[in-house]
Amino acid sequence: ALPISVLYKPTRSATCLSTSLTAKTAMVKFSREAANPSKACKAQGVDLRVHYKNTYETAQAIKGMGLKQAQQYLQDVCEKKRCIPFRKYKGTIGRTAQAKEFKMSQGRWPVKSAKTVLGLLQNAEANAEFKNLDTENLFVYHVQVNAAQQGRRRTYRAHGRIGPYMNCPCHVEMILQEKEEAVEKPAEEEKPKKFTKKQLAMRRLKVGGGQ
Repeated sequence: ALPISVLYKPTRSATCLSTSLTAKTAMVKFSREAANPSKACKAQGVDLRVHYKNTYETAQAIKGMGLKQAQQYLQDVCEKKRCIPFRKYKGTIGRTAQAKEFKMSQGRWPVKSAKTVLGLLQNAEANAEFKNLDTENLFVYHVQVNAAQQGRRRTYRAHGRIGPYMNCPCHVEMILQEKEEAVEKPAEEEKPKKFTKKQLAMRRLKVGGGQ
């Protein structure tokens, strides 16, 4: 009888399966780090069941905003008082006067995406309080939305055919950071100007009036 190690030869499919499993269990890293990690907090959502394109535009709209300002803005979007401007994925997007605020003409009110991003902001705020950061001084330093693996369903078409019925989830990551206090630049001492012999001669001519 042959030993077990000789009898079992892993196939290519089994190797691929083990590789994919280890890839899934690997720790997810952020695409960038905060400038000062001790004064920053993070929040992340993976495989969120919200449309990638809507969530991308929502995240871009709050980039650079203060935490409280971003929360109030997204609440206004949910109540349809203000809109999300669509800058990148703007095909067949209707126009609205609310987009004039951002010097754009196209905008929508993706309520589900706004609520999801609002939840992530709340999560980041809780992380900031845990680190004893000043939540009033936080701003959205980094936010990124990536397309996740699509979910596959089926829809039934004419003549007995079946068509794809996909969904487009996404991953969201954000970093909030405290604003740095502006420091005034100290006044520099003026260095004495140096002139060449030709420049000195020209200046003497101007002062002397050509004598």
